Amino acid sequence: MRSHQDRGDRQLCYRVNKVTLDESEDKNMSKIYIIDVTNRDGVQTSRICLSKLQKTMINFFLNKMGIYQSEFGFPGTYHETNYLNANIELSDRGILSPIILGGWIRALPEDLKKAVKLTNVQHLNISNSTSEQMIRGKYRGKFFKENIISTMEETVDLAKEEGIKTIGVNAEDASRTELDYLIEYAKKAKERGADRIRYCDTLGYDDPFTIYERVHALAKEVGIPIELHCHNDLGMVVGVSLAGAKAAVDAGVDAYINTTINGLGERAGNADLISIILAIKYSSGFKGKYFIDERVDLSKAWKIAQYASYAFGNPIPINQPGVGSNAFAHESGIHADGALKDRRNYELYDFEELGRGKPEVVETGRKITVGEYSGIKGFRNVFDKLEIEFKDDKETRKILELVRYANVHNQKPLVEDELKFIARYPEVVKRLFKMEVPEM
Repeated sequence: MRSHQDRGDRQLCYRVNKVTLDESEDKNMSKIYIIDVTNRDGVQTSRICLSKLQKTMINFFLNKMGIYQSEFGFPGTYHETNYLNANIELSDRGILSPIILGGWIRALPEDLKKAVKLTNVQHLNISNSTSEQMIRGKYRGKFFKENIISTMEETVDLAKEEGIKTIGVNAEDASRTELDYLIEYAKKAKERGADRIRYCDTLGYDDPFTIYERVHALAKEVGIPIELHCHNDLGMVVGVSLAGAKAAVDAGVDAYINTTINGLGERAGNADLISIILAIKYSSGFKGKYFIDERVDLSKAWKIAQYASYAFGNPIPINQPGVGSNAFAHESGIHADGALKDRRNYELYDFEELGRGKPEVVETGRKITVGEYSGIKGFRNVFDKLEIEFKDDKETRKILELVRYANVHNQKPLVEDELKFIARYPEVVKRLFKMEVPEM
């Protein structure tokens, strides 16, 4: 990855507020990376949740999709401890790789100490609220502008001492924070060794025009990669996230967009993972001009969206970009005729690119499933169909017990990928089902 100085030194040419690049500049342009926060912000959505096995599967699907990083949980939370360490173990073994697994904590030294005591986390985002509203209405005299910065600095220093490899510094409610103070906050974070600043449009307050101006000024002044964490309270989250990323790249630094699968998240949700990727690849202002991490594999979109929908118990809207049931449906005569003549008449991109179009087999006769009360014969029947063999009866019964418990754990039937995961990594799965209980 290029240094912040290299990015800051590069000059970009502007004309009518639009970037124009010659071929040599194009090759050296900053990129847009995806940090998916489904396992941190998505699971904070009211009324829905994921089991630790399901969160692990989300990490696997994100890794297969080529997503740069998963913000996989809270390393200072006891019920997350075994799940986090189990996933880190998979990462260390090269099984869950090259995706980066990052945790989230408050920008407090005590939270940092707790995180490194409980887990082996190596990548962290540390968070502070920075707006006048939050300082006044949330902290209520506990923190002020001055000690918000000093506490953040102390936490970053401690993280560096503890060997944390990458550190993101979070400015919660950045969109309502005075810009001069936000720049000062970011400069202090950079001086302390932070790798990027997370600009949080916590309430969906920004529009694409305001976030472009603010992020461009921030990135240009500080010269540090910008992470965009936006919410959908006003229905503009994808546009706002993209405008913020454009501003960062135009200012000469890399951009990191926070997403969730199917756009789930607190209140009205976060930026939808698949919508963001499609917009960067196909929208008129981004296509061929701004570049997403080359590892991203859109062919995994259909599968990851379907799994998240099943795991969360939240249907995909029929009009969801790319993966909704109506995304490639044409009914009116003019549209149907045009699409049949040439798909480009009414489709910007191909459904095959998202992993759609393959026939799905639905069994309509006898079906044997495995659940919390399954017996050995039914269990063998299911795993034989998955072409998974066990070396002896002892191993078979061991996996059966894990599958039984996993059904209780998930409170719904397991999908094929979950069954295969349990069979391949039984010791990891056992850790997922345990909780570290602190002594009171």
